[in-house]
Amino acid sequence: MKRSRINDIMTQADEMIRAHGFTLPPWAYWTPQEFSARKVEAAEVINARNGWDITDYGKGDFDKLGLFLFTLRNGRLADLQRGGGMCYAEKLLISRQDQLSPMHTHVIKAEDIINRGGATLVIELFGSDADGNFAEDAGGTVWCDGLKREYAPGDKLKLAPGESVTLMPGDWHAFWGEGGDVLIGEVSTVNDDETDNIFREPIGRFADIEEDVDPTHLLVSDYRTWLA
Repeated sequence: MKRSRINDIMTQADEMIRAHGFTLPPWAYWTPQEFSARKVEAAEVINARNGWDITDYGKGDFDKLGLFLFTLRNGRLADLQRGGGMCYAEKLLISRQDQLSPMHTHVIKAEDIINRGGATLVIELFGSDADGNFAEDAGGTVWCDGLKREYAPGDKLKLAPGESVTLMPGDWHAFWGEGGDVLIGEVSTVNDDETDNIFREPIGRFADIEEDVDPTHLLVSDYRTWLA
């Protein structure tokens, strides 16, 4: 993805987030230079990989295959492993109309996916085999706003604004906006986007970036290079 496109997506996403009554934390708007100057102060933000995240899954067609994410807070895997402390994470996502986030599951993370506003969020569901692999003939069980719901393989769950679903490890899912763009909330156990996203098809989690302009704000995938 071109950096200029990423900058534009950030601006559009911030406008949508504000339009639905949410405001990002102050450090979200730091320039790369300010982030670098304050990186000691922001060590927890950097280590938790909180912040902007825009991906085309390495395929170069964001409008068809892509997702906007902003990680607001993220706990520690060590706390999760010992069963106490900061074991949770929270994100805001934007799924554009007919923009696919491809079929995947997680090994560790359980997550509530919440339609925070906009159009309808469609989630396609499949279950797993005994080893946790994608199974075309397997269904499963999810919880929609606390109510149990059985799904058959390939069922498409449609969430209107205010509705949510709880997905557990082994619930394979893909999603997109139907009828318009959707602002999504995600509340989950500790999030590890580098190792805990298991895609059905071989695909990259992060975008390859062409630096045609300077970044407006850093992505989480920029931290290692820009803040070294």
